[in-house]
Amino acid sequence: MRRTRIGAGAALAAGALAVTGLAFAPAALAVTPATATITADCGSFGGGEATLTATQNGTAATLTVNSSAITAPIALGEDSISSTLTLVKAGGGTVAFTGTENPAMAAGDPVQVGPLSGTVASGDSLEAFGGSLKMTVFGITITCTATGPQSPGPFVFD
Repeated sequence: MRRTRIGAGAALAAGALAVTGLAFAPAALAVTPATATITADCGSFGGGEATLTATQNGTAATLTVNSSAITAPIALGEDSISSTLTLVKAGGGTVAFTGTENPAMAAGDPVQVGPLSGTVASGDSLEAFGGSLKMTVFGITITCTATGPQSPGPFVFD
């Protein structure tokens, strides 16, 4: 009988510790909206609608750019595009997201770059309009700019 009480007491203590741990665990941070759409102009390389997808983990954030309107001019290997996405802060200044992440693409495939990594602060409000996406492929730099504000609105980081 005594063994049963000790076992039950240990189980209750472990449960209480688990609940306490959950109460003090940091809340998951979120960026809103998680996705936004822009219309991009990439000069002689084309342009059209692109989707930006954002994630956040503390001060670390990532953005991925997908566009079926902007296509790969030639076959590209995985992680062969060096990209910098610069977003404009609502209060002034910019934040750059950089990386060399991209899937392999055949000529004519939709362009996808990212996740591109950057650092954000709580409350940052970032907009693609006024910034740019620079992609360097085989030494050629392609610069895309948004032709208007992103929809549904700027990314706001917790």
